[in-house]
Amino acid sequence: MRVLVVEDEQLLADAVATGLRREAMAVDVVYDGAAALERIGVNDYDVVVLDRDLPLVHGDDVCRRIVELGMPTRVLMLTASGDVSDRVEGLELGADDYLPKPFAFTELTARVRALGRRTTVPLPPVLERAGIKLDPNRREVFREGREIQLAPKEFAVLEVLMRSEGAVVSAEQLLEKAWDENTDPFTNVVRVTVMTLRRKLGEPPVIVTVPGSGYRI
Repeated sequence: MRVLVVEDEQLLADAVATGLRREAMAVDVVYDGAAALERIGVNDYDVVVLDRDLPLVHGDDVCRRIVELGMPTRVLMLTASGDVSDRVEGLELGADDYLPKPFAFTELTARVRALGRRTTVPLPPVLERAGIKLDPNRREVFREGREIQLAPKEFAVLEVLMRSEGAVVSAEQLLEKAWDENTDPFTNVVRVTVMTLRRKLGEPPVIVTVPGSGYRI
């Protein structure tokens, strides 16, 4: 899942991004509305965590722009105000969910995951394929009943492959979904991560390399 965090309180923004990355999400961070509009014009995001009171371009205008573009991106709006009228106004702008500050990080994570599921074709909560069971919420992976410990990026790559339901996923698509924009597009990080993931999943191999195209399970 790829997430954009838009928050002018930099310490809060960076803390949220760090926490979501630990949950195997690819996260980009910006600190004002103008930068947010630039990012959504370039990258495809599953969820935007959007502070309402932003400098340069107000969060309301960023939300309106996402709606106007007809993007599948879901918006979780944040605000320091907990008034019901503000929540209603935010939802009427086109936000998909609303979370007042201060908030519990566990709740934020749960809401981001719930919104992320709405950007894709509905799938069962636990993904199963080729003897592998992956639970995105618990961040657990089992193969034939054996639990497998994966690093966040390995988990993210496996989740993308599982969600593709047998379709080929290119290295570029994996890079877009599992890493943030600071990753060098010419790096071999995807190939190395897939190799490590194959080793951890064990024999027989379940991740197939399709020459010139990508990977599939």
